[in-house]
Amino acid sequence: MDLFDFLTTTTMGKCVFTMLVSMVPIIELRGGLPFGVALGLPYSLAFPAAVIGNLIPAPFIIVYIRKIFLLMRKYMPRLNGLVDKLERKANLKGEKMRKYQSVGLWLFVGIPLPGTGAWTGCLAAAFLNIRLRKAMPAVTLGVLTAGIIMLALTHVGVNLFSGTV
Repeated sequence: MDLFDFLTTTTMGKCVFTMLVSMVPIIELRGGLPFGVALGLPYSLAFPAAVIGNLIPAPFIIVYIRKIFLLMRKYMPRLNGLVDKLERKANLKGEKMRKYQSVGLWLFVGIPLPGTGAWTGCLAAAFLNIRLRKAMPAVTLGVLTAGIIMLALTHVGVNLFSGTV
C-alpha cells in the first residue's frame, strides 16, 4: 500500500489527511472538516481531526513567527515583500483585537470568514505580544467554535447535495 492509498482508503489515513489539510494556511479547519467528510469520515472523526490539525501550528506561530520573519529578512531578502504584507495583515487584524484581547481573539478565530482563522489570529496575537498561555485558550475556543459552525454547515451541505433536505 502506498501513501496515497493509506491516506484515502483507511480510516486512520483519512484522519491524518484531514489533519494535514486543516494545518494549511487559508484552508485551515474551514476546508479540512468538509474535506474529511468528503473523504468518507464520519463527523465524529472528521471534527476532532480538523480541530487538532488546525491547532498544531498555533503555538509555534505565536512563539516563533516574529523570529522567523527576522530570519527571512536577513537571509532571504527577496521575501521582504511577503513579510511586509503578512506583518501589515497581522497589525491590521490585531487592531480589532487589541481592546478585547482574549475575547476578541476567540471571536476572530471562531467566525469562519475569509481572512480569519487560527493562522491569522495567532499571527495577530504574536504581534500584539499576547502571551502563549493567554492566546492559546482563546485560539482553541475559536477553533472549536469555528468547527461547530463548519460542522453544521457541512451537515446542511451534505444533506442538500444528497437530496435529503
